[in-house]
Amino acid sequence: MGLYDEFRFKPADWLPHSELPLEELERVRNIKREDMEYTNENGFSVRVVLNPTLCMVQDIFYRILMSDLEDKHFTAIFPNQWPDAYSAVAEMINKFNVSCRNVDLFAMDEWADEDGNVAPLTYGAGLGYSFRNHFYARIREDLRPDVEHWHVFTNENKAEGVYSSMIEECGDGGADVVYSATGWPGHTAFIDPRSKEFQADSLEEFVKLGSRIVTETPLTIAENSLFSPMGNSGDVWAVPPKAATIGPRDIYNARERFELHNLMLGEAGMSWQRMVSRLELYGPISMEIPASIMRLGKGTCYVSEAIAKPFASWHCGIEDKDI
Repeated sequence: MGLYDEFRFKPADWLPHSELPLEELERVRNIKREDMEYTNENGFSVRVVLNPTLCMVQDIFYRILMSDLEDKHFTAIFPNQWPDAYSAVAEMINKFNVSCRNVDLFAMDEWADEDGNVAPLTYGAGLGYSFRNHFYARIREDLRPDVEHWHVFTNENKAEGVYSSMIEECGDGGADVVYSATGWPGHTAFIDPRSKEFQADSLEEFVKLGSRIVTETPLTIAENSLFSPMGNSGDVWAVPPKAATIGPRDIYNARERFELHNLMLGEAGMSWQRMVSRLELYGPISMEIPASIMRLGKGTCYVSEAIAKPFASWHCGIEDKDI
């Protein structure tokens, strides 16, 4: 029995992909583990592994190591907050005496208040704060470049397209790689579906839009209220209403994409990421799920075995007494 067989309903209008046929939602919902891995015509792959974060840590360290050994410039865009991963990379850099002299790294987003003022680097829940304090500051002083090579959003670079231009200038047209993990509404950074600040008439127009201040959507605020900087407690009032963010053009211009889907909640196996992961990776490439533009170029999405698990609701043999 399908989810909509006995009680057929249209999902809420404000949800991304609310206009998709219910049969299409059922199709992506029911993708089997053995059918998940693929490589598309653009060189984008999906791989299922036990721990995507470990793959990301190794990838970051390898690229920084090679920039030192080959004496080549390396530009990358990073998600936040990831203190455990960042500190692990810094530890390996120190252990193996890897110079970061050729590195320019960009945080992909930062909080902003209702007037668009960007959070200061002293803000403990800030994304730039984590990027610099858990990553840059943990690298030995003799191995790290000037702190300005760890780029963050500020009030000075928040204007439309400025941060994107900085990435392009540092990276000879774009970043070598963008690291990311999709959010509940299918966003990358704060590029939310149906964001009024990222309105476009076509996908071709959408992927040309650069960095800017945006208004967060309800699902994004709900998602962030579950993370540790906001208390892991659903405190939506602790989440700032706006953000500074990279744009679709920064993802599109990157020479490679590295994404991980492995966000779990507690010990019960709960995750809001299972369905949006499937929509991003197996649904249409669309502005409705902005992270789906990852599939337009070379890259890899590492999906954890936990996220790859089958899921459904009461219709899969679960009795009323078990709900």
